[in-house]
Amino acid sequence: MVVSKKVDATHIAVLEGRSLIEYYVSRPTDDVFQIHGNIYLGRVQNVLPGMEAAFVDIGTPKNAVIYRGDVQYDKDDFDGSSASQPKIEQMLKARQSILCQVTKNPIAHKGARLTTEVSLPGRFVVLVPNSSTYGISKRLPDNERKRLRQILDKVRPREHGLIVRTAAENVTAAEIERDITGLLDQWKQIETLAARSKAPALLYQEPDMSTRVIREEFNKEYRGVVLDDQDLYREVSDYVSAITPALADRVEHYDPEAERLPVFERFHVHEQLHKALDKKVWLPSGGSLIIESTEALTVIDVNTGKNVGTSSLEDTVFENNLEAAETIAQQLRLRDIGGIIVIDFVDMESKKNRDEVMRVFRRALSRDKTRTQVFDISALGLAEMTRKRIGEGLLESLSVECPHCDGRGIEILPIVQET
Repeated sequence: MVVSKKVDATHIAVLEGRSLIEYYVSRPTDDVFQIHGNIYLGRVQNVLPGMEAAFVDIGTPKNAVIYRGDVQYDKDDFDGSSASQPKIEQMLKARQSILCQVTKNPIAHKGARLTTEVSLPGRFVVLVPNSSTYGISKRLPDNERKRLRQILDKVRPREHGLIVRTAAENVTAAEIERDITGLLDQWKQIETLAARSKAPALLYQEPDMSTRVIREEFNKEYRGVVLDDQDLYREVSDYVSAITPALADRVEHYDPEAERLPVFERFHVHEQLHKALDKKVWLPSGGSLIIESTEALTVIDVNTGKNVGTSSLEDTVFENNLEAAETIAQQLRLRDIGGIIVIDFVDMESKKNRDEVMRVFRRALSRDKTRTQVFDISALGLAEMTRKRIGEGLLESLSVECPHCDGRGIEILPIVQET
């Protein structure tokens, strides 16, 4: 992980070997647009029964939205036939104050999305206050899940739920207990602040992006974290030393003046980043991808290009699509593309080949921590999928709309009027 702090933003690159696989940008103004995970005391502005949703004022420029399925309720508060599934207008009223958490950042003209099921992420566990939620990451092996379950049976707070993260693998009971204790103290502070605050009010703000990414990602599989800012280095070093002392020596400070080279140049991040902003991506054997985003969805077109193969057309197309499947999964993660995605693979006659391409694609997507759902190739040769959208995406975070063409990418020629 390579972190570069600039005057206007902090840039975070995650590398696998020399390959850039994830990229994050944190700006000082992101307390308005990058608020995912923040907890607020919100005030319900209006309830829309026809949309099964309500708009909530949380103090941001645009009101946030909460849907019926994201409102937690006590069944004992409702009687009659509606007890199993009360309507939004029964659960929320205008001017009501609610404790809520942001699950999706505001994007373009859309406000943030909320839930009333609050969760506090720690290094090894996630605390779910006032809940019976209990779970352990499915990515952990069965024997490790069994060990962690025995630990949780002893340290789990009765009134709150817990979810054990993948980072808890092989950590001691003392480390897990310390993590839980810290989260319980944090929740008590939030409750106290909520009791004496007037809506709308911010009760809890997620830490700086660099700290957040390290909390979510940094584990023994990382060779290290390299930071080019002395103050940020001390902050991250202290955080890792307190949470995971065994990894403290993997946090390094990079001095650009002594090295005579910017840290992103040293780790070849810049050149890969420029390629990630291009709509055309070359495949190893000469094929290519064209990635186009619209308001509704993202379309990815797969081409054979310079890949002419050596045997049959079907074999050439099949190998090209296999390369495309791997590359598309990498690009979705790197560019942080979310929402609906439609992929136009090159047509394959063989159903066996189509199934194999989708198997490889799903396997490649399994390395992506963001939730995805993939459907098989349709009769038109299109593969449809969704990827959970949380932020604005790489391109949007590193660009502004062109003032000359208003983001259309074309310049309209003067229209000559006939005389």
